[in-house]
Amino acid sequence: MTLTSFNPIPHYTLSSGDLPRIALLATGGTIAGSASDATRTAAYQAGALGVQDLLAAVPALGTVAHIHAEQVAQIDSKDMSVALWQKLAARVNALLSQPDVAGAVITHGTDTLEETAYYLHLTVNSRKPVVLTAAMRPATALSADGPLNLLNAVRVAIDPISTGRGVMVAINNQIHCARDVIKTSTYKVDAFHSPEIGVLGWVQDERVAYQRAALQYHTVESEFVGLSGELPAVEVVSSYAGVSRIAVDALVEAGVQGIVVAGTGNGSLHALLQQALAEAVQRGVTVVRATRVGSGHVMHNGAAPDDQYGFVSAGNLHPFKARVLLMLALQAGVPRERMQSVFAEY
Repeated sequence: MTLTSFNPIPHYTLSSGDLPRIALLATGGTIAGSASDATRTAAYQAGALGVQDLLAAVPALGTVAHIHAEQVAQIDSKDMSVALWQKLAARVNALLSQPDVAGAVITHGTDTLEETAYYLHLTVNSRKPVVLTAAMRPATALSADGPLNLLNAVRVAIDPISTGRGVMVAINNQIHCARDVIKTSTYKVDAFHSPEIGVLGWVQDERVAYQRAALQYHTVESEFVGLSGELPAVEVVSSYAGVSRIAVDALVEAGVQGIVVAGTGNGSLHALLQQALAEAVQRGVTVVRATRVGSGHVMHNGAAPDDQYGFVSAGNLHPFKARVLLMLALQAGVPRERMQSVFAEY
């Protein structure tokens, strides 16, 4: 069967014999980055190399899978957009609907990888494995980490035991659930962790192993599969010493439909900010309390009277993932009285 292209996306193939077929979708990022010399790991151009260069750097891929590769985007992931999320999800769903495609691997920049992964976790309509991977060092660097991460991601995607586990991130020999993983370092190769619940499993050489499952709804179980149209405007603000209400008031006047607040500690809010957010709820804005702390959960009615003010608590969702879920929930028309349950279920 011939995989249909998604014009104007250039596509390439790498194959050897009768092997599983994997769709490789490249979006740019550090894994495709290029620097002026091999000693540079901070000053480089992200997304400079095309998907054909990624394939050329890992000839062993041709012994593992039949790779159908497409250049979906070529950006620094700091510039990731909602429109590109939707384009990527549509392409993944189209490819995975083809019977001879075993799974999908997506190369991505590290800066917003966790957000893209979670969006796909909620919108991919397939039980087939979808694995994101990335690199902390550009492709031109000494000891570049991208090639092995890419090979491991493909190995995860072709393994039958990866089926039904939702969207995953394979990086630094670990396999993370898209819901749980966050970037925790600006420079370490070991930059991604799932601090609250731990990794799904690990991959090394030909071995793929899992130690737990993803517990919340995802992919084929998600009520957000098949949504179309523009996502509602949801923004993130933070609470800190001496914060004002200027940002919240400006966002409400601008017509946002949701606000996620990265609170201190257990999602606690400065009194001025809490009052502004309570007034935002009265004007029809959905407010979700998350935390700026790197791990832990925000207890409903814990550090703020959620029921009194109409707030939703994010549980252990990172603020920027809470934004992804809130946008989809608002797009799906989830009523206010069910919103707290959605944050518990997803």
